Amino acid sequence: MEWGFSTRAQCRVATIARHISPALCSAPNPFMMGTQAIVDGGIQIRADVRDALERGFPVVALESTIISHGMPYPQNFETAKEVESIVRDSGAVPATIAILDGAPCIGLEEAELKKLAQLGKKAIKTSRRDIAHVIAKQATGATTVSATMFFAAKVGISVFVTGGIGGVHRDGEITMDVSSDLTELGRTAVTVVCAGVKSILDIPRTLEFLETQGVTVIGYGTDEFPAFFTPRSGCKAPTRVNTAEECAAITVANMNMGLQSGILVGVPIPAHYAAAAEPVEIAIQTSLKEIKDKNITGAAVTPFVLNRVNELTGGASLSASILS
Repeated sequence: MEWGFSTRAQCRVATIARHISPALCSAPNPFMMGTQAIVDGGIQIRADVRDALERGFPVVALESTIISHGMPYPQNFETAKEVESIVRDSGAVPATIAILDGAPCIGLEEAELKKLAQLGKKAIKTSRRDIAHVIAKQATGATTVSATMFFAAKVGISVFVTGGIGGVHRDGEITMDVSSDLTELGRTAVTVVCAGVKSILDIPRTLEFLETQGVTVIGYGTDEFPAFFTPRSGCKAPTRVNTAEECAAITVANMNMGLQSGILVGVPIPAHYAAAAEPVEIAIQTSLKEIKDKNITGAAVTPFVLNRVNELTGGASLSASILS
């Protein structure tokens, strides 16, 4: 497989095996009491995911935008399969979430994963804002963090693993460009495990915004919140935990108190896999200037920047993205 891909993809999601335990997401699931009504309402739940939810077994939600928009084919397809495999090996059931031909799907078959990977950017990048539109058009949508959280919570999945979350864009105090990932974390009680806030964003302002939203932000095994491509951001994590059991205890307390807000757990990419921080930062600054020159705005910003940073770093940022 190209450039030792299987090994790299496995490293990318090894954090799931290390940091997500069944205790985090196995519990009696009151949501599934009304599963038939939910399915009749248009949400399709793959059989093994439904069975695990009904039995209170651990299920881990996975987003689909990273498949269609995050990396090229076939790396995206191979990574998606490796992620699901690692989740299974860790004792949980993977539930990749997407909207296929207008039907929200909780858990995808391999053929559906491949179709989504091959569609690439032809699949609509779907945040919470876009859900109704994509369903009404009977279109295919790849769910972002916010949409994935929404559907996960709707069927009672309490843990979601992704690469990096969105945040406040640089110059966000002028543009007001703030990812819906952050507002979703403020109103949806799902624990999101990630490699941090993408370093193309304004990380200090993102953390401030999360505080305003009442989101518990955790550094796993680190006092510094990670920056997706690199393990360090220069920003202190508000809370630190060192074990999955500590994460589970916080998740349970959040649910018991009915806080109705999410938890964000930042797990740093291993240092030996991280892209060198200085070249990435130089590439980010270059791509941000190009955005202004080309007048690129809204949902097109992040894909453009990530693609340009990958080009300018000679693929180092893509490798870090796969491994994070």
